[in-house]
Amino acid sequence: MQNVIKLILSINYFYWLIVSMVFYAGGEYLSKKFAMNPRLNTLILILIFYSLGVLAWLAALWRRNDLAIVGTTWATLSVLVTISIGIFIFGEKLNTLGLVGIITATVAIFLLSVA
Repeated sequence: MQNVIKLILSINYFYWLIVSMVFYAGGEYLSKKFAMNPRLNTLILILIFYSLGVLAWLAALWRRNDLAIVGTTWATLSVLVTISIGIFIFGEKLNTLGLVGIITATVAIFLLSVA
């Protein structure tokens, strides 16, 4: 158990957020698929992906222990991931105001990361 704790604490919080985003992206993709064609096996996969994402989120928070920065970074990244999946995979459209919001969110991530 101590080796697991040492491993978790040796990895930068931002890398844990990236791992969390990968699982979150999988959950978002499967959620959209589920909305288009509800199936029990898809629902189970969604729960697995989101659960693994939460575990990585907890590792990030444990590593950095600054909810304002880690939480805001995660929230911003999750919006970017969700928008990207909608636009690039499912062909959804984004208006100019939405694009300005994405740019602002990206600047916010950068500013929070250097804090």
